Amino acid sequence: MDQGTLQFLTTLEDAIASDNWKDALDSLFAALRKGFVFDNLALYLAEERGGFPEVIYARAVGRGRSAEADASWGEEIANQVIASGSQVQNAPLDDPSTDRMRRPHLLGLPLSLPAGSGALVFIRFGGPEYGPELSLAVLAAGMVSRVYEQYALREHIVQLETARHRAQLQDDFIATISHDLRTPIGFIKGYTTSLLRHDTVWKPETQREFLTIIDEETDHLMALIDRLLDSARLQSGMMVMDFQLVRLDSLLRDEVQRVTARHPELDVRLDLKPFSPIRADSVRLAEVFDNLFDNANKYAPQSIINIAMRHSDGCVKVMFTDHGPGIAPEHLPFLFERFYRVPNSLSNRGSGLGLFICREIIRAHGGRITVETAPGKGTTFCIELPVGNRKGVNS
Repeated sequence: MDQGTLQFLTTLEDAIASDNWKDALDSLFAALRKGFVFDNLALYLAEERGGFPEVIYARAVGRGRSAEADASWGEEIANQVIASGSQVQNAPLDDPSTDRMRRPHLLGLPLSLPAGSGALVFIRFGGPEYGPELSLAVLAAGMVSRVYEQYALREHIVQLETARHRAQLQDDFIATISHDLRTPIGFIKGYTTSLLRHDTVWKPETQREFLTIIDEETDHLMALIDRLLDSARLQSGMMVMDFQLVRLDSLLRDEVQRVTARHPELDVRLDLKPFSPIRADSVRLAEVFDNLFDNANKYAPQSIINIAMRHSDGCVKVMFTDHGPGIAPEHLPFLFERFYRVPNSLSNRGSGLGLFICREIIRAHGGRITVETAPGKGTTFCIELPVGNRKGVNS
C-alpha cells in the first residue's frame, strides 16, 4: 500500500465523524489527491428518481483552478451515471495540439445515498487516463456516500427534534389556551347566571361585586384574544405599525403609572435619562412594556422592578430588571418562541405568546431584545431601538 493510499485511509474515520460534511469532504479529497490525481470534482444529487441532478459540492484543485468558472464540471456524465447506476468514463480524442483545458477526462461514479440518487465526477484536464488507481476513486465514492449519509441522518434527527418540540409547544398551547379561555368564561357565565336567578334578590353591593368580576374577566378574555390575533399578525408579517415621533421616557412613565394603578403592589423604580424622540409605534411599544410587567409580576412577584434608559452606539437601550428567581439556562434558547412557557410553580396562567410578541414588535422597529439572567440572580430584558429616521419593516 503506497503512502498516498495509507494517508487517505487514515483520513476516512475523522471525515465520517465530522459535524460539517463539507469540511469532511475537503479533508477527504485533500488526502485522496495524494494517490489519485484529479483537477476538478463535483458531487451531484437527484432527490427523486428521474429528477434533474444538482451540484451540492464542487472543488477546482488542479489545472482548472485558474479557469474555475469556465471549467467542465461533468453535468452530462453525472446524468448518465445516475440514469444507469453504474460507473461511466469519457475520454476525449487524443489531440495534443488542442488546449488541455478543452480535453477533460471524465470519470463518473454512482453514490449510494439514503434518499435520491447521486454521482461523484472527477475531471482530469489533458490526461492521463484513469488507470490502476481507479480503485481508490471507487473507495472514495463509497466514503462520500457514508459522509453524506451521516450528514443526512443528523439533519433528519434535527428536523424530527424540531418538529417534536413544536408539536409539544402547540399541544401545551392548546391545553393552556383552553384553560385560559374557560376560566374567564366560567366566571362570566357563573356570575351572570347568579344575577339572573328569579328566586334570589341580591343586595346592591353584591350585584356590584358580581358585575365587577364579570367586567374584569371580560377584559382578561379580550386581552387574551387580542394577544392571539397579534401573534398571528406578527408571525405572518401583517401587523401594521404606525410610526410617529415618540418620547420614550414619557411613554415609560405613562405605562408605569397605568400599570401601578392596576397593580398597586408593584414597586417600580425609574432611572431615565432625557433622550430625543425616536420614530416608533407608541401603542405597540406600550404593549411590549405591558408584557414585560406581566412577566415580572408572574415570575417575580413582590420583586422591585428597575427600569433604566441609556444612550448606546446610535441606539437607545431600555433595561427592564426584576430581582426574582431568574431563569434556568435550559429555557433560554426557547424563551422568545411562540407558545413557550417557563415552568412556574407560582402561576400556571399564560399563553406563551408575550415574549414572542415583544420580540416581533421590537424587530419591526429595527431593534432587538435580549435577556440576561441566572438562577437566583433576577432577570434583565434589554431592548435596543435605533435612533434616527429608521422605520420598522411593517410601517
